[in-house]
Amino acid sequence: DVQLQAYGGGLVQAGGSLRLSCAASGFTFDDYAVGWFRQAPGKEREGVSCISGSDNTPYYHHSVKGRFTISSDKVKNMVYLQIDSLKPEDTAVYYCAADRLSCPYSLYRGMDHWGRGTLVTVSS
Repeated sequence: DVQLQAYGGGLVQAGGSLRLSCAASGFTFDDYAVGWFRQAPGKEREGVSCISGSDNTPYYHHSVKGRFTISSDKVKNMVYLQIDSLKPEDTAVYYCAADRLSCPYSLYRGMDHWGRGTLVTVSS
């Protein structure tokens, strides 16, 4: 079974940084894309970044480009999301997900496999 678990969220002041981690299991990284999504209070879920397992190419939603960095460690089966220059509007529950459909298509369509989210709260 494909399993994913996001962690690393917390309370951070605006301007700070945070690294989220996603522990993945049950699939071969090379055959999947892994993405990060977030859902802010009262808003729809949005895809913010994904990485293609086949070639490690990263993709970013235009709203987070320059501040978010996605990376993966295939040996450890981990995907990370480094978030810099945090803003209050980054406050959301962040989820990692996986799909056989490559990035960025799966980022915008939504992915098949989801893990529990981790809450990021940015104070002003």
